Amino acid sequence: MDITAKLEKVARRHGELERLLADPDVTSDNSRYVKLSREHAELAPVVESFRGYQKIEEELKGSRELAAGNDPEMRAMAQAEIPDLEARLASAEQELKVLLLPKDPNDGRNAILELRAGTGGDEAGLFVADLFRMYTRYAEDRRWKVEMLSASENSAGGYKEVIAQVSGKDVFSRLKFESGVHRVQRVPATETQGRIHTSTATVAVLPEAEDVDVVLKDDELRIDVFRAGGHGGQSVNTTDSAVRVTHLPTNTVVICQDEKSQIKNKAKALKILRSRLLARAQQEQDDRIASERRSLIGSAARSEKIRTYNFPQERCTDHRIGLTLYQLTAIMDGDLDPLIGPLTSNYQAELLARDLDEPAETAGGRP
Repeated sequence: MDITAKLEKVARRHGELERLLADPDVTSDNSRYVKLSREHAELAPVVESFRGYQKIEEELKGSRELAAGNDPEMRAMAQAEIPDLEARLASAEQELKVLLLPKDPNDGRNAILELRAGTGGDEAGLFVADLFRMYTRYAEDRRWKVEMLSASENSAGGYKEVIAQVSGKDVFSRLKFESGVHRVQRVPATETQGRIHTSTATVAVLPEAEDVDVVLKDDELRIDVFRAGGHGGQSVNTTDSAVRVTHLPTNTVVICQDEKSQIKNKAKALKILRSRLLARAQQEQDDRIASERRSLIGSAARSEKIRTYNFPQERCTDHRIGLTLYQLTAIMDGDLDPLIGPLTSNYQAELLARDLDEPAETAGGRP
């Protein structure tokens, strides 16, 4: 399709933003200045890429004119250049199409990573521990910070549930495709006859909510405190450090008991609650408008297995895109880019197929 009209519109908006950012009335209004600066930064790569595209286009036009000329030497030189210029132009056009895709507003956020044991008993809990180690190693390689928010261990040394905050550059954009049911096929350490068992774990990646995203009203919360490791109930005993927060309108419950401080446990519980409520609100919005970018943490994604880890065959298969890799040891050690890269490319390809013919004001997904 011809994307020139879209790109020219983006370039005009970028120029308008540059003028606005130099306006004293704008610079004196910090909130507006920050908002316009963010938009300017989002559009800058598109405009830069468009200028590069236009330069290649001009070079190709000139070469074609020379190839049609009367000078044999210049004609031969131009004809030799044309295939390379055509390939560069096609590559630049593809890059521009990707840059014009609607941007997920959550991509730049930190993430709340939730892992829960599914079918398989203790082996499922051990698989959760392995997955958590995998994501932690991946985060370390990308220099992200992982902070444990809540954990519930099982008797075998695994986890019934583990929740962590992952902070860093573009965390959610890299991890959001991990949401769903993960399946493991291997011989458990406790298996005496060498039989392969199948277990599952559920992964949910939630965009971390900021205070302004979700307002928690005091009258909508019930906060119970109790001794860590027990169930308890409401208590005035300040030595009870475990906290259970219930959001009454949605009946969403979060329990944190890892910290010795009741205040710290409450803060962590509220952080998790905000992210769950934000994810819930976004899922409801996606369902209402049948958005092309449906949330990957909804019930449909969780009900279907997205990936299988087969240890005897050293095989990892992502069922969504039919990708099979025979490098399971490296993957479990945190080398996730061979999976995440193709998932991202496939997602972009689907958006390109469906959305580029629809009108848009600017890049970045704004209507």
